[in-house]
Amino acid sequence: MSAQVRDDQDASRYVIEVGGNMVGASYYNRYPDHIVFTHTEVDEGHQGEGLASDLVQAALDDVRASGLRVVALCPYVRAWLQRHPDYQDLQK
Repeated sequence: MSAQVRDDQDASRYVIEVGGNMVGASYYNRYPDHIVFTHTEVDEGHQGEGLASDLVQAALDDVRASGLRVVALCPYVRAWLQRHPDYQDLQK
């Protein structure tokens, strides 16, 4: 089953769904010129499947398309950015 990522703006989070069920989220605070990622989590039953990485990459691709910069307070997002030099330009 393929995972889908969407921006749940009302809840200030990007969510990842598998089979229509939310299995993870990356929470944020949005500002006019940047977005602050504060926390990322994936349900225990889906950890180790690469979903957190898929979630963060899709979220950052969306942020890039929006022309915003990123502040990574979330340890997972910060570590993900360090492992992916092609996303370094997003950091504020």
